[in-house]
Amino acid sequence: MVDSNPTRRTMLKAIGGTAALAAVPASVQASDSEWTVAETPTASTLHGVQTTTNGYYAVGGGGVVLRRGADGWRKVIDGGPTGNGNSLFGSDVTDYGSRLWFVGASGAIGEYNVNAGNLQDHSAPNDNTNNYNDVAVTGEGGEANVYVAGDSGKIYYSFENGESQTWEYVTPGSGSAIQAIDFHGPRSGHAVDTNGRVFETTDGVTWEAIGLQDANVNFYGVDSDGVDDVWVSGGGGMVFHYDGAQWTATDTGDAGLQDVEVAADDADGYTIGGGGKVYDYDGEDWVAVDTPSGSNLKAALDSRTDIAVGAGGTVLER
Repeated sequence: MVDSNPTRRTMLKAIGGTAALAAVPASVQASDSEWTVAETPTASTLHGVQTTTNGYYAVGGGGVVLRRGADGWRKVIDGGPTGNGNSLFGSDVTDYGSRLWFVGASGAIGEYNVNAGNLQDHSAPNDNTNNYNDVAVTGEGGEANVYVAGDSGKIYYSFENGESQTWEYVTPGSGSAIQAIDFHGPRSGHAVDTNGRVFETTDGVTWEAIGLQDANVNFYGVDSDGVDDVWVSGGGGMVFHYDGAQWTATDTGDAGLQDVEVAADDADGYTIGGGGKVYDYDGEDWVAVDTPSGSNLKAALDSRTDIAVGAGGTVLER
């Protein structure tokens, strides 16, 4: 349960000062929980989870890639795309889910054909070996636009499926780490950095800041559903929503919220974070949910089976 009288954030202003950011308290009534803990073959922290044409996949520490099949979660890759054991911090899938992309430490970038079981290494584009925190891909397998969020504040992108010599980069903000990136169209999406900024692109190349001044928290997750429908999760239990005109903030408590997933129609969703915290969204309110784990959760998947992954190889399912 969260505090029955959570601290309200003071009024904030969206960048440009054109719209007020209202602070709204989260609902504090605990909902029924159907989350269960799944067994996994790793104790490494899992940072990403996706659904593909060949089941659910999770990626994490030491370059591990897990697949959930009929017999539960099993390793399909150990050591990452280079085999050097670089940890993987983010993942995404192409249209129709045939290729799983993942990125991580020391410039690691991998493309895994989930049907053929083939792994292609795209690591260190242009000889860059910075840490990569997240990846977004659009288009069909083998023909994807690839966008990689860098720890150095750069976004690396390739419109030719990550082939060598096709990578470019842009620095949207001040050089603060780009923590998360998500796209709702082939070249349209959003990214957040650790300096409290949200950026938008409509061409995959140029980025414009659309918020948030004076948020006073780090941003960790972003769900880009349209130019007028963006969700951001951050420190201090904060969730932010942009409707194309203004930002609205909800304070759920104290947990750092690492990821947020909301349906495209905004009818439902959830956010996850430290200490096994999960908050469900019912279209109006965020409701605290009891979970059977106190592990820090890192990534969420809104699918036929909802999945949250995190520290110690934790996988929660419902």
